[in-house]
Amino acid sequence: MSADLANVAPEAGVAKPDALLVADGVTRRFGGLTAVRVDHLEIQRGAITALIGPNGAGKSTLFNVLSGFDRADAGSWSFDGHDISKRPAHRVARRGMVRTFQLTKTLSRLSVMENMKLAARHQRGERLALAVLRPLWRSQEREIERRADELLERFRLSHMRDEYAGTLSGGQRKLLEMARALMVRPTMVMLDEPMAGVNPALTQSLLGHITELRDEGMTVCFVEHDMDVVMGISDWVVCMAEGEVVAEGPPRAIGKNPAVIDAYLGKQHDEPESRPDDE
Repeated sequence: MSADLANVAPEAGVAKPDALLVADGVTRRFGGLTAVRVDHLEIQRGAITALIGPNGAGKSTLFNVLSGFDRADAGSWSFDGHDISKRPAHRVARRGMVRTFQLTKTLSRLSVMENMKLAARHQRGERLALAVLRPLWRSQEREIERRADELLERFRLSHMRDEYAGTLSGGQRKLLEMARALMVRPTMVMLDEPMAGVNPALTQSLLGHITELRDEGMTVCFVEHDMDVVMGISDWVVCMAEGEVVAEGPPRAIGKNPAVIDAYLGKQHDEPESRPDDE
């Protein structure tokens, strides 16, 4: 566990010593269903935070709201001290918070390299007035390609550089999406079920990449159902149930938390069955 979190109490909504993302009173409703109702949540800077909970707990909905891909009905949240509550996804990304999706969003008819280059920020060649004046932005394009090649090498996708993204396997698409997210040089990466549909060999590779990001000072928050993954790489675990944060704590403590056990097994799991007297 991160040394900064060592003395943090394992309580839902607890304050962190250096919170990068802070959310208050975040509510998202769909008709009569309240999918998310988070009173207070803080994500520690420079740590790996896992967001767990049973299906329908509201994890992905919370991700969508915080990253600007969905609108909250109420609440506010800030990133690195800046209010991003009403900012669209592309402006949230510009602030340094990027995300991936459970179902990958690669552009299948573009090459792997083109997918990478598309994510780079502030490209002068995208401006209409400069598009025809290639000498003014060619040097920047070379720098973007150099950065993309470095990331493709890091994620072991260099051999697919010029192939259509649609030809990649499911696991390779996950790697590409993570590499593409890093093109914007983010402060925080949010990963929605990064291991879903990935074979065991690529799972280990993805786990290694995630811990490397943390070791380089990046903040990582991810949704995951595989408890071996959660316990293996997380510094802190947040558990949701029925749209609320019901527990937080280090991995070694969260599995023993009664609220977490109740979330997965139901509140009646430890009560003996009552049977009518046979007599």
